Amino acid sequence: MTKLIFMGTPDFSATVLKGLIEDAQYELLAVVTQPDRAVGRKKEIRMTPVKELALLHDLPVYQPEKLSGSTELEELKRLGADGIVTAAFGQFLPTSLLNSVSFAVNVHASLLPKYRGGAPIHYALINGDSEVGVTLMEMVKEMDAGDMIAKRAIPITDEDNVGTLFEKLAVVGRDLLLEHLPAYIMGDLMPEAQDPSQVTFSPNISPEEERLDWHKTNRQIFNHIRGMYPWPVAHTLLNGERFKIYEASLAEGSGQPGEILVLGKKELLIATGEGAIALKTVQPAGKPKMDIVDFLNGLGRKLAVGDCFGE
Repeated sequence: MTKLIFMGTPDFSATVLKGLIEDAQYELLAVVTQPDRAVGRKKEIRMTPVKELALLHDLPVYQPEKLSGSTELEELKRLGADGIVTAAFGQFLPTSLLNSVSFAVNVHASLLPKYRGGAPIHYALINGDSEVGVTLMEMVKEMDAGDMIAKRAIPITDEDNVGTLFEKLAVVGRDLLLEHLPAYIMGDLMPEAQDPSQVTFSPNISPEEERLDWHKTNRQIFNHIRGMYPWPVAHTLLNGERFKIYEASLAEGSGQPGEILVLGKKELLIATGEGAIALKTVQPAGKPKMDIVDFLNGLGRKLAVGDCFGE
């Protein structure tokens, strides 16, 4: 039985962890995840999905704020694990920890060498890619730069957003890991080096990148909105105040970028640099998230055709 340390944080990671727990080939010695954080308007302290799953199965949980230099690091190195599996952990692994095991692999939600970094699914959507995928790779000190053990792609549809693709790719990543890890451990799989000329990056989304540019085409704006949903959520300005847009759809129409073209009881169309966007789910400043019909029947009554979103 192969003794493992697992490291991960969100639901994506929990799906991968569950696959390892249910596979009799592996013994989980420890689970490492990010510290519990305050979330939501009420700032309630919430456990990570990985911690919840680990505690459900009576697995030891470590939550160092920073793994490097921590007491937890020294404890993990003394466990006698054969290897480490990471999936969306959120921290770099110290070299001393990597050197303490026979292997360390990462389940990364992109088709490497494309989209190294923390937001590969967001960028795939925003950039209008036709597919996304998962790469099983060796862990090295440089971010997502290790040799590739296996890859698998799935198509991106117009119905997809960050949330749906995370759910799909979590299953892809779990299956890819369970399918190829045994052969890798046995030395029957030869990892492939990444082509440096094809490397691109997907750093965490900055607040500036959340704002919509109405001069772009409707397709670009549509991709931007779903590339921010359900987090961190795209926004624009309405009467100088932040206006979040969770969901929208492609529409026809022309006008000045950001201009309201159609304002009805159930429809709000906004012009873009090319075409238009129909808003579906929004959140005005200081208000809760709401369906566009609820917005139009309330605050939307103060708007008029010709009014503009944006700067």
